[in-house]
Amino acid sequence: MSHRTVAPYGAWVSPFPITRLTEGVVGLGEAKARDGVRWWLEGHPDEGGRQVLVRRDPDGTVVRLSPRGFNVRNRVQEYGGSAYAVDGDLVIVSDFATGRLHRVIAPEALEAVTPQRAWRFADFVIEPSRNRLLAVREDHEPETLARHGEAENSLVAIDLTSGDVTVLAEGADFYGAPRVSPDGRHLSWLEWRHPNMPWDGTLLRVAELTHDGRLHAAHTVAGSPSDWISQPRWAPDGRLHWAAEPGGWMNIHRASHPGLAEGVPQNLTPVAAEFAGPDWQLGFGTYGFAPDGGLIAIGRAGGRDRLYRVAPDGLALQEIDVPFTEMSGLSIDGGRVVLRGASAVEPAALVEIDLATGERTILRRSTPLLPDPADVSVGRHVSFPTADGRHAFAIFYPPHNRAFRAPDGERPPLIVTSHGGPTSSAHNALTIGIQLWTSRGFAVLDVDYGGSTGYGRSYRQRLEGQWGVVDVDDCVNGAAWLAGEGLVDEQRLAIRGGSASGYTTLCAITFRHVFKAGASYFGIGDLETFDTITHKFEAKYTQRLVGPYPERKDLYHARSPLNFAEQISCPVLILQGLDDRVVPPAQAEQIVAALRERHLPHAYLAFEGEDHGFRQAANIIRSFEAELSFYGQIFGFTPADALEPIEIANLPARVGDEASGPRS
Repeated sequence: MSHRTVAPYGAWVSPFPITRLTEGVVGLGEAKARDGVRWWLEGHPDEGGRQVLVRRDPDGTVVRLSPRGFNVRNRVQEYGGSAYAVDGDLVIVSDFATGRLHRVIAPEALEAVTPQRAWRFADFVIEPSRNRLLAVREDHEPETLARHGEAENSLVAIDLTSGDVTVLAEGADFYGAPRVSPDGRHLSWLEWRHPNMPWDGTLLRVAELTHDGRLHAAHTVAGSPSDWISQPRWAPDGRLHWAAEPGGWMNIHRASHPGLAEGVPQNLTPVAAEFAGPDWQLGFGTYGFAPDGGLIAIGRAGGRDRLYRVAPDGLALQEIDVPFTEMSGLSIDGGRVVLRGASAVEPAALVEIDLATGERTILRRSTPLLPDPADVSVGRHVSFPTADGRHAFAIFYPPHNRAFRAPDGERPPLIVTSHGGPTSSAHNALTIGIQLWTSRGFAVLDVDYGGSTGYGRSYRQRLEGQWGVVDVDDCVNGAAWLAGEGLVDEQRLAIRGGSASGYTTLCAITFRHVFKAGASYFGIGDLETFDTITHKFEAKYTQRLVGPYPERKDLYHARSPLNFAEQISCPVLILQGLDDRVVPPAQAEQIVAALRERHLPHAYLAFEGEDHGFRQAANIIRSFEAELSFYGQIFGFTPADALEPIEIANLPARVGDEASGPRS
């Protein structure tokens, strides 16, 4: 374009309207493929964020299986996962509202399988020979909570006729991934105990299945309290596979013999890449078995995913040429792979790949509104110096709008963000949420701070005992590096984030004086309170991230932004779901009360009916509009969008800093 309108950064007219966050958008996950039929879950913001199960028949017909008002989701370990199971015409779904399991008897028609109890189920495996469903159960019955002080997790079998539930394994704090061998003679599963999260150390267990379906001679095949094991699966030849990191990277290993998996396992992917991600949810799938006896697997390195083919003998690893930089939810049906894929210029879609020809078929897009690639700011994976002579990583998105440019000499404001978890990774593909910022004139740095996965075990373990320090160092140093390179305005640096990233945000604006604005989505303000009131899955997480409690109560106090709210160095926007059980609203309200008491600039938005992550369309849009209005008032520009301004309490009046509108 030869002529571009001149307007301040932040005030550009974007080709991405804010409604693109939800308009026609569906979340896509848990794809399954078998005998030409495909199933997956769709998250619908226009239905209050409910997850809907759909089926695609071989002729391309797509049928909705779960009825309106029904949410196919579960809350095992709060984050859920693996919320349905299929075996031919038998389809089982979990009801998020009650935790009960239901059988789909016809499209949008259900009948209950399990009784009305305070039980939650996840990670299902249908065992047709015994007419039962194997699952992880989380028991929240009042007597259980009274007896144990927390929910009780176990492996169970559910009779699909009577709904009777039989406990198969119990005693560990957590269970996952029950998987039956092809001959039906063995069951494998994962288990771990407090204070571990699964990536800290898990046990892979295998037991014989007796004639009556109970477990016999259970023993540990791999793993330990300090070794991460993930995604156990039985190959058609009866050999057990799993992901582990004895060499420092999460590679796929194969047992040397069928059955009880005795002997030395073989590493099938001996490269510096991660073939499994952090097990925040149950039922992840990043590899599967090809018809020739080899594997198709997703590996992550250098801030992006790649698709690999592993030879049947395990002696060759070949990259498959696909355009995707982010992939997940892999399922294999004969010579075809179904996965969720996204690229730098295309949003996520469910894609079917023919392994013989490489032909790709789009089954479902997450949005019908495809951007013009010329309007997209493409992320660049960067490395920058940080504390203690180390380097950290991030995805950098420069401001981009082919119809606008900034006045000469102006540098863009920067939004630093980071993933939740905190053990997760930045998303290196087209994300409308990021393009909304870059197309309006912001630069965005999505930080993979020390502690992130995708860079090997030693990088992930940087955060142990250092949460609130290393993550903050890396976000601060990433912003400083960009400012030093002349790529952003050092006087207009903002930081935003949700959950664990919200905690990093609050720490950064409290204990450092680099950022000029902060936005926290359901961020943790008080580590002591979080440690005592959060749910079972994360109840001991901070002991590894911070230190043993109460022995190191001093660290919990020193790293809690709420205790030092008077040190907050910039205006802050707090956004919170009132149904959040991971970071309860009390955390946000305590921060807001402290800000109000000290007359510090702040704004607070609370959303009814939202939990840990906003799912309702109106609330998703309102939160972005509020954040854009917030930055406009702080950084002195007027957004081009028609917004309802957010009121910032105690914000000093700006003098002579009115932002001009667009001009030619």
